[in-house]
Amino acid sequence: MRIDIDSYREIIDTLTRNKSRSFLTGFGVFWGVFMLVALMGGGQGMKEKLYSNFDGFAQNTVIVGAEQTSKPYKGFRKGRSWYMVYKDVDRLKQQVPELDAVAPILMGRGGTAYYGDQKTTPNMQGAVPEIVDIITPKMYYGRFINEMDVKEQRKVCVIGKKIYKDLFKDGGDPCGKKIRVDSTYYEVIGVDYSSGNISIGGRSEERITIPITMMQAAFNRGNAIDIIAATGRPGVLMSKITPRIRETVARAHYIDPTDEQGVFVFNTELMFQMINNLFKGVNILIWLVGLGTLFAGAIGVSNIMMVTVKERTTEIGIRRAIGATPKMILSQIISESIVLTLVAGMSGILFAVMILQMLELANTEDGIVETHFQVGFWTAIFCAVVVSTLGVLAGLAPAARAMSIKPVDAMRDE
Repeated sequence: MRIDIDSYREIIDTLTRNKSRSFLTGFGVFWGVFMLVALMGGGQGMKEKLYSNFDGFAQNTVIVGAEQTSKPYKGFRKGRSWYMVYKDVDRLKQQVPELDAVAPILMGRGGTAYYGDQKTTPNMQGAVPEIVDIITPKMYYGRFINEMDVKEQRKVCVIGKKIYKDLFKDGGDPCGKKIRVDSTYYEVIGVDYSSGNISIGGRSEERITIPITMMQAAFNRGNAIDIIAATGRPGVLMSKITPRIRETVARAHYIDPTDEQGVFVFNTELMFQMINNLFKGVNILIWLVGLGTLFAGAIGVSNIMMVTVKERTTEIGIRRAIGATPKMILSQIISESIVLTLVAGMSGILFAVMILQMLELANTEDGIVETHFQVGFWTAIFCAVVVSTLGVLAGLAPAARAMSIKPVDAMRDE
């Protein structure tokens, strides 16, 4: 619809004359948009915060561990302790072809780590390069362990965020510097800034990772391994192959294949499904609350426009008498409604974005945003379109009433 400059001036004059009423009505739209955008950004932040507990974990990961058996099997009593070996990794690769990456892991306490006069107490982990396909590190400096490190049993290490801050108080790139763990020196080749609360062998930020072959030699671990981590190929449901994973490892060590305690298998796929289902419900609730508040605000806009039309009955009648067409009356009323809702709606979006930005800054460390609370650009545009549409709908009933006013009735009303 086309509106000339005089019509725009008239719209502003009308809204200014009724500024207190317009403010109260616009506040309903403002609050509705603010609630919708803030809840969407907050929900996204909560989801990311919850996912950060699994920081780095692939969503189709299984963790296999050895525990005391809970069932007797082939003459062995229950309560038997056992451990996995390197051969189990090959068994899983051969007998469960649905698996993609399979990586052995060693864990242990490292005593005390030193750099100069600084010291800290780390958790030690022996790993292979394939682990990055299962639990992806966030490298802040340097690189992760590679094949040559493992093959040559190099005395190198990747340190976690807390270890880095405890030992290198002045900051800067520590790569190339050597730290001492008990009596063994390791060259730092990388800093991992992963901070998940759920990780293998303790928190990742308190961990020092070294080549698995080096850990075997330094800790006299022989052929034993503590954990096997694996991911499935694309499209494979890990819950369907979990029994086969347990059976493959169990039979090789004379353990009942149905002993879920003896061969512990943790499936992250189930955890991620629970989180996704939870936030599907949360998102539906957010949209219901936000849109409900918006519709309430739009009804308020419609009511104020109805009152405005009633107060301007004589004016509209005179305009009709001197030649104003129904289309001109329709354009003016709907435009007033759109201006009122759009100004209030955009203010709500800007205020919500500002609040979300403050939350994001509060969750920033070392220049890295740990949790994102902002909504996407197209989400904000969609909210603006919704507000404009509600403005049109809110103005339809008042506009219809205005078009129905006849000049004679308007004069009689005066």
